[in-house]
Amino acid sequence: MADSLRTPFLKGSSKEEEKEESYIVRLEEKSEEGVSDSGDFCRRYLTESRKLWAIAGPAIFTRLTMYGTNVITQAFVGHLGDLELAAVSISITVFVGFNFGLLLGMGSALETLCGQAFGAKKYHMMGVYLQRSWIVLFVVSLLLLPMYLFATPILKLMGQSDEIAQLSGTLAVWFIPQHIGYAFSLPLQRYLQSQLKNAIIAWLSGAAFIVHLFLSWLLISQFEMGIVGAAITLNLSLWLPLIGQFLYVICGGCPLTWRGFSREAFVDLWPFIKLSVASGVMLVLEIWYYRVLILLTGHLKNAQVAVDSLAICMNINGVEVMIPLGFLAATGVRVANELGSGNGKGAKFAVIVAVTTSMVIGLLFWVLILTFRNDFALIFTQSAIIIEAVSKLAYLLSFTILLNSVQPVLSGVAIGSGWQAIVAYVNIGCYYVIGVPLGVILGWVFHLKVLGIWAGMISGTAVQTLVLIIITYRCDWDREAAKAIERVNTWSSDAPSRTLLK
Repeated sequence: MADSLRTPFLKGSSKEEEKEESYIVRLEEKSEEGVSDSGDFCRRYLTESRKLWAIAGPAIFTRLTMYGTNVITQAFVGHLGDLELAAVSISITVFVGFNFGLLLGMGSALETLCGQAFGAKKYHMMGVYLQRSWIVLFVVSLLLLPMYLFATPILKLMGQSDEIAQLSGTLAVWFIPQHIGYAFSLPLQRYLQSQLKNAIIAWLSGAAFIVHLFLSWLLISQFEMGIVGAAITLNLSLWLPLIGQFLYVICGGCPLTWRGFSREAFVDLWPFIKLSVASGVMLVLEIWYYRVLILLTGHLKNAQVAVDSLAICMNINGVEVMIPLGFLAATGVRVANELGSGNGKGAKFAVIVAVTTSMVIGLLFWVLILTFRNDFALIFTQSAIIIEAVSKLAYLLSFTILLNSVQPVLSGVAIGSGWQAIVAYVNIGCYYVIGVPLGVILGWVFHLKVLGIWAGMISGTAVQTLVLIIITYRCDWDREAAKAIERVNTWSSDAPSRTLLK
């Protein structure tokens, strides 16, 4: 790529590029230490495990801090009153949750493209892909704005009381800066993650979490700014690390992959849009699946105990699922890197290591939930009725956690391989054709209530996991590697491009 493509920050940065290349080589050499030509399985496993955890560890930490900011906000708002807590919970769950899921999925297209480009050493295209993703996600975020602007009438149509709908609608407007920020932060995180720069994401997320805790105390408790203060703290907890990551990139942190803003970002947008949409649909169907469980449970007769006990189980599941979601990210990057470098067997082995590692962790939590099924509800409540209800649901919770230790990893395989469109159809069939109807039948027709609803939906997850296992097992990895190389070569351009910044 010509020098004219660089921003003013990077002019004359050949030394930085050489340093970056040597850093990547050192990472690869370190990862290959101790791997014998005979292909000793244990050494290969440990080597791949190091690569996997180098991505998964920071990814898990980042997801926990992001999840923690919402928990902290709801904890502070809960002391303001039931109405305020309900408004914040609904705004985060319904509007922020849906739009975040869609933008997260669309941003994950970069895990396919940037991961494969990094493996193929087409480093300059990673910055172009990042800019294309910014363009696409920003336009989509603008198209989704009416959900925030008309939140009050939407909630009234959904059956919410006027009081809750009005307050939630006011709060939703305050969440617009966070919504727009997702369009830039989610692609940026995947861009950095794909080139193994996970530490900067984790450090900035940790710092933002501490700042969020302090600002929540200051604005909500001390300055008594109420739910507006809560919205401001959530906005800042997103934008502060976003600004830090952006400055890291443009000020020389990624000299090989960032060559400045380029008009090439506006080329070949249609295939990029198709992959982004497929990724978005795939992940948002997964994210919303268990939200449907809570919605259906709320329509049961005398649903208060059922909803409260289910909410406790979902909180436990929500924290634990951050681990397999970290492995989802790591698996996507590892598979994409290996396929991009033409190493189909390496991609297959990365899948084996990721699945077995996540399953071991899932089995550990499965045992813990079953062992302490009568006690873990005490963290949230002293009600004997709810504790007993949670104890009954603990069996379903344990199997949900066990399935979630495999299913997200296989979704990561799909992302790394570019199978998002296929998996989107699988998710529709397994989740919404099998899982939800079966849950309704078991819950209402067979009068099993929340146990039946959840059991039916677990069945949908089990079928989806089985289908993904079959697809992954039958995969011709050498062919996938050839397709990845073809994709990288088709979408990349080694010709000099003109920059928008000179």
